[in-house]
Amino acid sequence: MIELKEISEREFGEIKELFRTVFSAPPWNESWDDEAQLEAYLLDLMRVRTPVDLGLYEDGRLIGISIGNIRHWHSGTEYFIEELCLAPDRQGKGIGREFFRLIESFLRTRGIDQIFLMTQSDVPAYRFYKRLGFNELEGQVMFFKEF
Repeated sequence: MIELKEISEREFGEIKELFRTVFSAPPWNESWDDEAQLEAYLLDLMRVRTPVDLGLYEDGRLIGISIGNIRHWHSGTEYFIEELCLAPDRQGKGIGREFFRLIESFLRTRGIDQIFLMTQSDVPAYRFYKRLGFNELEGQVMFFKEF
């Protein structure tokens, strides 16, 4: 049985391990070996003014997370997803699509009518979001400076 639940720091150990498992593997290959850095990053995302952190559970096991927050914009209220992932062994089985269906239903009941997220264009998530009906924001560019 698949179920969407609001999650919080009470589930932090599970959240941390799922996040590390997903993003340490291909195609991201990110190093999350520094425990303090991982904890600080996730707590930065979860300790915002208007958090909406959601967990997808299958038979009591956390298999997906959506960590984000509510933002108010001139065109409406949006859910800005900072991080989203699904356990590697559950990918490619239609569960991600179901996860988004549940997220959208959850948001609708709270009067939120937009989802905003970012991803890299060279990872499978890009094609997944396109198939779900997400549109790219033309003219938008992300900047980064390392010094």
